[in-house]
Amino acid sequence: MSYDGRYPHAEPPEPEFGQPRRRGRGNALIVVAALVPTALAGWLVWQAMSGPEGDQPPKVLPLPSRTTTAAAAQGATGAPAPSAPPSTTPSAPAKSTQSAAPDAPDDRPVGGPLSGRTVVVDPGHNPGNFRHTREINRQVNIGTNSKECDTTGTASNAGYTEAEFTLDVSRRLKSLLEKQGATVKFTQNADRPFGPCIDERARIGNEAKADAVLSIHADGSSAGHRGFHVILPARVKSGAADTSSIVGPSRVLGEAIVGNFVRETGDRPANYLGAPNGLVVRRDLGGLNLSTVPKVFIECGNMRDSKDIALLTDPSWRQKAAQGMADGISAFLKG
Repeated sequence: MSYDGRYPHAEPPEPEFGQPRRRGRGNALIVVAALVPTALAGWLVWQAMSGPEGDQPPKVLPLPSRTTTAAAAQGATGAPAPSAPPSTTPSAPAKSTQSAAPDAPDDRPVGGPLSGRTVVVDPGHNPGNFRHTREINRQVNIGTNSKECDTTGTASNAGYTEAEFTLDVSRRLKSLLEKQGATVKFTQNADRPFGPCIDERARIGNEAKADAVLSIHADGSSAGHRGFHVILPARVKSGAADTSSIVGPSRVLGEAIVGNFVRETGDRPANYLGAPNGLVVRRDLGGLNLSTVPKVFIECGNMRDSKDIALLTDPSWRQKAAQGMADGISAFLKG
């Protein structure tokens, strides 16, 4: 996404951890994270970042027993991720050299901890969108109003596009989730000329009856604006939009992702949104308004900040980011 300053359609900023939060009707769901000793280190990272909240801290998985290998830093295709951003311009990104990840996993463990669960991963934007501006500018209904079908996304000053970043991280996430037995579906995998539109992205998750949906993005704010944030659906009931059944579980999913993302990457919530707990509630995103299953967005960092883009273009950091997302989703699904 491309954004500079406070979101115009965001809900009022949420309190920092440790402060009470007013809750609307039906929003009494509280996350209780039963931290085992091996997760204590991750919890302390979160505490040091923002302090305890009136709710319990986001659910953080125990540090997994895994061996870091060269293969772990590769995408779902098994091909090594590029070590440097491509020398393209934001308006004409170079075609990704990575082949599309297959939808059917080869190594999904039988009876894995996420066996029987379906996760939809929504890589923000499409590398081909810039060639189809007329199509992606078409207005679609998002319940509260109409918005353009999609956008081209943002890019770094050197031309590393958001669409290329989101696909790389999404493929890594897919591989990690499938290793736990989950069925993972993409909304797009650079396998179509443009899109899908935001209403279709929501419909893909709904029709899959997904247990969780994560839309992956990077921000395009001003230099000096750093950090990540997770976007939660607001309580919306208008036209085709009714989020009343997903507001609570989506918050649980978002909090779990925040806690595990911090633990894996060491990154901090965005310093430019007035949301020190890393959670922003919005009512202007069709992908959330039209969802009938738990869904959140994550903005992994600011592509226009020199320090953030140094992370976003680092394959090892992208692997950590994908691991944090996978651990958060797993924690949510395991309850």
